[in-house]
Amino acid sequence: MLNESAHLEGIDETAKHLLQVIAVNHENGKALTVTEAMALNSLASPATLHRKLDALLEVGLIEQVFEGTNRRTKYLVPTKLADKHFSSFGSAMMQVLSAS
Repeated sequence: MLNESAHLEGIDETAKHLLQVIAVNHENGKALTVTEAMALNSLASPATLHRKLDALLEVGLIEQVFEGTNRRTKYLVPTKLADKHFSSFGSAMMQVLSAS
């Protein structure tokens, strides 16, 4: 599990929460735009959110994509690395629940 979580080193709890919000929205068919993510003031200030988005992009947990011909709006989507993280996390939770 240590190697699988190495990509999360340096990622704080705010960034992890932001990743979860991005992933849940994407899974529900409503990918967040960068503007929408920056407006999540219940998580942090816009400046902090911008830094957290940069950190998640840098470690490869999210990517920015365009839809259709609109090249102005960037959507945030989790990467395969993020999917692997959530899968590992789910497996760990299942092990904990089955052990108790």
